Amino acid sequence: MKTSPAAQDYLKALWQIGWERPEEALVGTKDVADHLGVSAASATNMLKKLASMGLVDHQPYRGAVLTEGGRKIALEVIRHHRLLETYLAEALGVPWERVHSEAEVLEHVLSEDLEDRIATMLGDPRFDPHGHPIPTKDGSIPAPTGSPLWDAREGEAFEVARVRDDRPEALMYLAEVGIKPGASVEIVERGPVGGPLFVKIAGADEVHAFSRELSEAVFVA
Repeated sequence: MKTSPAAQDYLKALWQIGWERPEEALVGTKDVADHLGVSAASATNMLKKLASMGLVDHQPYRGAVLTEGGRKIALEVIRHHRLLETYLAEALGVPWERVHSEAEVLEHVLSEDLEDRIATMLGDPRFDPHGHPIPTKDGSIPAPTGSPLWDAREGEAFEVARVRDDRPEALMYLAEVGIKPGASVEIVERGPVGGPLFVKIAGADEVHAFSRELSEAVFVA
């Protein structure tokens, strides 16, 4: 089924939110609106349209869930996006804080032939530069791994599993201090009353203070 870039963005958003919250049967309309930076009314209208196309099951005032057809489209767009991010970072040297915004545009126009060529050239990678799994050609993808760094226990070491890719300033800072998938980090201390998290990266002496917002953008295992 041919779908517009806007429709694909909604399907992708539903999948991404649902993947992070597998325990919830429906993705709330407000969550979709917040994820895409649109009004709740706009989100409701698009979800109704997608429901009429058989791509989502929409329950008014509650939210929506992807149908099998909607899930297939969402995962194909996700595959395009993450392969493009990997190609831009590894083949073209684009900084990891920029590859997300570039892939957001290109994911909608990538042909299946070019997708296959990129995947082959990269050796069929399993993860993108931010640690997110890349769906296989047949739409398989593992469950999310890791929990937010903010929830990690003080005095223990953890490995960075993945990092949110939609905050360029955060990604730039994290790269500067050495926080990337595979890096080992230790929670040295917690500030009082929701204060900063003091983090040390393996192999470095400096301790960095992370806000809660930044700590919740990093997932560790």
